[in-house]
Amino acid sequence: MLPPALTLLLLLGCLAAGSGNLSQDESQPTTSDETVAVGGTVVLRCRVEDPDDSSLQWSNPAQQTLYFGEKRALRDNRIQLVKSTPNELTISISNVVLADEGEYTCSIFTMPVRTAKALVTVLGVPQNPQIFGYELPFRETEMARLTCKSSGSKPAAQLRWRKGNKELQGEASEVREDDNGKTFTVTSHVEFPVTKEDNDVEVTCTVDHESLQNLERSTSQKLQVYFKPTATIEPDPPYPREGEELRLQCEVQGNPVPQEFLWTKEGSDVPLHPNTNRVLTLPFLNKSDSGTYTCTATSTMGSVVVKYNLDINDASPMSSSSGTYHAVIGGVVAVIVFLLLSLLIVLAHYLIRHKGTYLTHEAKGSDDAPDADTAIINAEGGQASGDEKKEYFI
Repeated sequence: MLPPALTLLLLLGCLAAGSGNLSQDESQPTTSDETVAVGGTVVLRCRVEDPDDSSLQWSNPAQQTLYFGEKRALRDNRIQLVKSTPNELTISISNVVLADEGEYTCSIFTMPVRTAKALVTVLGVPQNPQIFGYELPFRETEMARLTCKSSGSKPAAQLRWRKGNKELQGEASEVREDDNGKTFTVTSHVEFPVTKEDNDVEVTCTVDHESLQNLERSTSQKLQVYFKPTATIEPDPPYPREGEELRLQCEVQGNPVPQEFLWTKEGSDVPLHPNTNRVLTLPFLNKSDSGTYTCTATSTMGSVVVKYNLDINDASPMSSSSGTYHAVIGGVVAVIVFLLLSLLIVLAHYLIRHKGTYLTHEAKGSDDAPDADTAIINAEGGQASGDEKKEYFI
């Protein structure tokens, strides 16, 4: 007994035997190859110009009938009918897996039976990359060697490195076939010298693959770099005066941050603090406090020594801005004194000039008098005269 599918195929062939001489081009179905990523949906479309009363059929790579016209032949809910007309049969396959890859066949049962092939290529989507080789913080000047790995790509993916915003040139990628025999694992290595500027910088590995389209899959690793400390001494106030309190703060940078601080004064072997402290306080400055102070900061990466020279021989040191301010005030005072002196000179000159005028007018007319009484009578403005006496007052 023949299988039902073969029986149906023979029956359709017999029905189509009397169709006459159809044009081969008009009854030839057409399809197109498709590419889809794992998990995506692929649409298979088959068209024919002259079906000659025959139905179109889609078969999978295993030659299992998927759809015959509008009739579902395979119980797979991922496969759905999109369109069925005498001239077209379109189906879709969702949640595509790697096993769906292969040649799909569209057939029309004319005499002879005509077919068209559609190659479905399934892309393996690479997994998120992983970075290996970083377990403990690097030390300054050490060579860092990191490894990036991504599995599941088909065809093999490409890996690229970046440190911060700068591209890193990695070694040639290693490609290994996965256990399923269809996808690949890609491995890349990168090596670079570490500097203290790399502390807290992210190194990123990115996987490039056609299945990702415009998406980016990457993994980042933030670096921790141990480096020798550096230090400066900051005085507060910046311009100390005799009698004031002075705080010297040892500002440090380093990884790890120094936790041990030793303050000394040149000429003395005794530490200034019994306990470690980054701040040295001198409560009441006097001239004996002048000298060079040293802060030694220590971490597991080493020690740094920084010095500060304190000179308070001048009891009232001033900052440059203070000196400028006092110079301006002195100039203003000098101008005011000059103006006052000028005003006094003008005023004195005025007084002297008008006093002479008063005396001259008072004695006018007495030059020719024979005696004092006559001089008084003849003097201009005298009481014997009928004219009004004129006097000048300041």
